Amino acid sequence: TKLAAAAVVMIACLIGLSVWRTTGSGIALADVLARVEQVKAVRYKWTYTVEHHIDPNKPYHVEIRATSLNSGEYGKKSNWEWLDPNGGESTFSEEYFLPQKKTIITILPKEKRYTRTEHDDGRVEQMQDDPRSRLKEILKYKYESLGRSTMDGIEVAGFRTTDPNHWGGKNPQVNIKLWVDVKTLLPVRYDSLVSEEVSKRGDKMSSHYVMHDFQWDIPVDAAEFEPVIPDDYTGTVIKYPAHITEETAIQGLKLLVELLGKYPEKIIKVRDHFNATVLRVLRLAEKSETPAAMRLKEEIKGLTEDEIGNKLVDFLMPIRGLA
Repeated sequence: TKLAAAAVVMIACLIGLSVWRTTGSGIALADVLARVEQVKAVRYKWTYTVEHHIDPNKPYHVEIRATSLNSGEYGKKSNWEWLDPNGGESTFSEEYFLPQKKTIITILPKEKRYTRTEHDDGRVEQMQDDPRSRLKEILKYKYESLGRSTMDGIEVAGFRTTDPNHWGGKNPQVNIKLWVDVKTLLPVRYDSLVSEEVSKRGDKMSSHYVMHDFQWDIPVDAAEFEPVIPDDYTGTVIKYPAHITEETAIQGLKLLVELLGKYPEKIIKVRDHFNATVLRVLRLAEKSETPAAMRLKEEIKGLTEDEIGNKLVDFLMPIRGLA
């Protein structure tokens, strides 16, 4: 009887193992993360598009193409191309993310301008965005195996998460997929499609982010991560508070009320270049006649846009921190 029972258990296990191998990928995502963490440097391409549907007469569209080089030792360098939604000339920029220096440097060749942003350790950790951090995000939440298939002539294992907890916002719809080379256990493609409600009417904003054309374990040189800024470029240095908290948010709200005489409905886009935030505030302050607004307009009279940005960088930081 015992031998017969053992045989039944063994047969059940073999059937279960067979089903698992044929319906799943046979690859653990945790092992993929372990393999990625062994890589010293990776280069990849990515695209990012955003569609915003609030005003039917003014559809909002952003499309970015970029190439990034990530090094565990030196940081991250990206070359961005911002496409004109009207088919005009693209805008190009370079961005250097240097974790050891807690600094991000953005260079805008067309405007002959650069921004140097300094952060604390906590902010630097939050701003990590690379294949490893994306993989960690998938592992945090519920995900499923998509089995094996072929992509660009490579046998891959697929994974997907539709867990709404993966994304903040209101009523998010999430569809994030990752394909991994079954031989190397390294990602081949990452595809994130997310939409969320952005108005009381139920209007949505959708974003599509794709990483592809990975080159893993490539040699890199420290010089590749050293920004070259021509002498005729003007720059802004932005130092974020050591801790952005409720306290700094309250300071930002207080400053807005002093300048505008009221709480604005909206004022800040988180990804704005700092000077764009400055100009956004100034446009609102121009219509205000509060004592603080009048003093501000007098102080910046006759200054260039860059001079205004440099002069107001500390003054407006509580508003920027509010984002």
